[in-house]
Amino acid sequence: MGVVRDGRYEDVLSGDWRRRKVVPEVDAEPELVVEDADSGFCGAVVGWEAGAVVLEDRRGRRRNFPLMPAAFLLDGRPVTLRRPAPTAVATAPRRTASGSVAVAGVRAQVAKASRIWVEGIHDAALVERIWGDDLRIEGVVVEPLDGIDALAAEVRAFGPGPGRRLGVLVDHLVAGSKESRIVAAVTSPHVLVTGHPYVDIWQAVKPERVGLRAWPVVPPGRPWKEGVCAAVGVAEPADMWRRILASVNSFHDVETPLINAMERLIDFVTDPT
Repeated sequence: MGVVRDGRYEDVLSGDWRRRKVVPEVDAEPELVVEDADSGFCGAVVGWEAGAVVLEDRRGRRRNFPLMPAAFLLDGRPVTLRRPAPTAVATAPRRTASGSVAVAGVRAQVAKASRIWVEGIHDAALVERIWGDDLRIEGVVVEPLDGIDALAAEVRAFGPGPGRRLGVLVDHLVAGSKESRIVAAVTSPHVLVTGHPYVDIWQAVKPERVGLRAWPVVPPGRPWKEGVCAAVGVAEPADMWRRILASVNSFHDVETPLINAMERLIDFVTDPT
């Protein structure tokens, strides 16, 4: 290949053309296809090793090449490859204990009329530990009941309606249980009652988080918490509860039925329709 300059024919490929021309620098971005000018090896940029660029050809063969000036051809033209400047590592969004994406700079909303009820203070504390951030942003208050024996009457007193929804989390909500019969009496379309199969909210915490292989089996007729404490050698239920709550940091520490029930309740009470 040649050009005519000052009436003379000149071979532009003769001599050390790398020094005679101003060769552009190109960032060696991943998948950029170049050819090594000396060996003719053509491949895509797939990485870096000991300061050399790694090229991979269409047959999957890889070779390393130092970043010499004008050492590569891009679309047939000589170029000098350079390693791209490092980019800021994208950090994963912070997650709340429930697994939701944390929203920065958002204050808790004023409490809405809608509510979530749970059976007792232990239930409320566990829900706060996992879903508290989410509920504050939504403006939903969690209120503990003293059991659900009078649930139907308490629902009527609450007066649920459009914009005033009620979600109720119930322990041991299984077919044929006393709890299932109580729940059946609540029929308002503005109330969602759901729950988990565990005898007590304690049991919804994964036993290995508390250092147990499994939750103890408590004989019928004995208070469940009392039976658990006796089986694990803890004198007071309050001490056992502190141990349980301290073992919970996120939704990973509790059983799936509780997670599903709470997510349903939050969706229900925050639905604007």
